Amino acid sequence: MNVLLAEVAQATQRLADAGVPSPRFDAEELAAFVHSVKRGELHGVPDADFDARYWEAVARREAREPLQHITGRAFFRYLELQVGPGVFVPRPETESVVGWAIDAVRAMDVVEPLIVDLCAGSGAIALALAQEVPRSRVHAVELDEGALRWARKNVQGSRVVLHHADALTALPELDGQVDLVISNPPYIPLTEWEYVAPEARDHDPQLALFSGEDGLDVIRGLERTAHRLLRPGGVVVIEHADTQGGQVPWIFTEERGWADAADHPDLNNRPRFATARKAMP
Repeated sequence: MNVLLAEVAQATQRLADAGVPSPRFDAEELAAFVHSVKRGELHGVPDADFDARYWEAVARREAREPLQHITGRAFFRYLELQVGPGVFVPRPETESVVGWAIDAVRAMDVVEPLIVDLCAGSGAIALALAQEVPRSRVHAVELDEGALRWARKNVQGSRVVLHHADALTALPELDGQVDLVISNPPYIPLTEWEYVAPEARDHDPQLALFSGEDGLDVIRGLERTAHRLLRPGGVVVIEHADTQGGQVPWIFTEERGWADAADHPDLNNRPRFATARKAMP
């Protein structure tokens, strides 16, 4: 075994002891980052090229600093995004939310679908939709200055139009015209603070995590925004916590102008996002 692979094995154990959820993956990803190779190429790094900065990176991860803050990059569907302190790190479970949204837009048979991403963070959702729905017109809305700095870097050169605005009042000029509204909003109840993983609790912006006593305050506001923006027959897609399955569809009621409100599972078969269609007049 070469030196680097031996060090990766030691690092895996250290990260596991520190409670890191995916110790081997993270140990390999840090090694690949420090040595500027892909994870599958670690065995080819000559012993003489071992970089001692690897152990600095491992120590940071051991202290539960997010992997993506250390490497400065996050992978989301087919994208590589720039991330760091001040922006919510995109999570794998959100990929299935976006997958459903892409299928929904394609099924609409609209030539140039108009899409709005509310609480856009790094821009991951908006960029994935712009990339995978070729003629879409995508608007992304973000309130937080820190997140906006990262989103600007990521959307540069893309078709995504970024807006510094409050998701609850944004884009009145698009009222009644939008085909799809999508959001991964803050949804953690304030009462759950102590149970949140340290990577999120200590490093993600609080604005992107917590939303009132039951975690649904922002989603209640987004229901009104989505109804305002969507055309009749347009669709809303909202991510939520797996413990909120069943609660979120009840926000999108027939009395409030919605149809077909439903919950959907993520790849682990846990309820992860709710969808609804704006009712026809």
